[in-house]
Amino acid sequence: MMMHTTLEQLRQLKLLGMTQALQEQMQQAGMAAMSFEERMALLVEREVHGRQERRLMRLIRNARLKYPQAMIEDLDCRASRGIDRATVMSLALGPWVRAGHAVLVTGPTGAGKSWLACALAQYACRQGHSALYLRIPRLAEELRIRHANGTFTTWLDTLKSTDVLLLDDWGMVGMDAHTRSDLLEIIDDRAGRKATIITSQLPIEHWHEWIGEATVADAMLDRIMQSHHRLTLAGESLRKSKPQPEQEDIGA
Repeated sequence: MMMHTTLEQLRQLKLLGMTQALQEQMQQAGMAAMSFEERMALLVEREVHGRQERRLMRLIRNARLKYPQAMIEDLDCRASRGIDRATVMSLALGPWVRAGHAVLVTGPTGAGKSWLACALAQYACRQGHSALYLRIPRLAEELRIRHANGTFTTWLDTLKSTDVLLLDDWGMVGMDAHTRSDLLEIIDDRAGRKATIITSQLPIEHWHEWIGEATVADAMLDRIMQSHHRLTLAGESLRKSKPQPEQEDIGA
């Protein structure tokens, strides 16, 4: 009866990992030989691990990544892909998120830009950082909705505080003046403070022309280029292919 009460109290305190671990201990005869301190250490360890796992799942879910399962460990870096593993791993393991750097991923359609960007953002989540994925072609509509329903300022604050903002398909469609102005505000809020990943099939030297209005383009690119890393991909996908049934695994 006492143990049942204890388990219920642990649930009420939302100590779910500890609750499950204690239930398991009750069913393991070998636990009787362990000291109170040893058993308590195991319970606390399970609770800490469980909370870390739940936080990671929440961070990845909230990031809304296009490829949430993308992992840098699955990167296929054959020479034809135009990038080496050491470059990517040095970036992923480095301080780019904490330092608020930008990562610019360019290359042709199908090269794996979005997948690589998601893998970097996913790894950042695994390190405890928050992330958010946005597609630039849909940004204008998102902004119109936010302005119309009065949530733009709150959303801007969310973007400002997000550790890694992933802007996918940069330069794919044109921008109107309102979108251009709002995007500058987003970039300006994050410059030098929070990390931003940009993917684009448009070469960086053409970004100024795509942004359009010269003053805004100058300001936006100045902030993006303050501290940045470039990853330029070739024409083959960076993602490792999974073996197909009754077929040879030929890679991505």
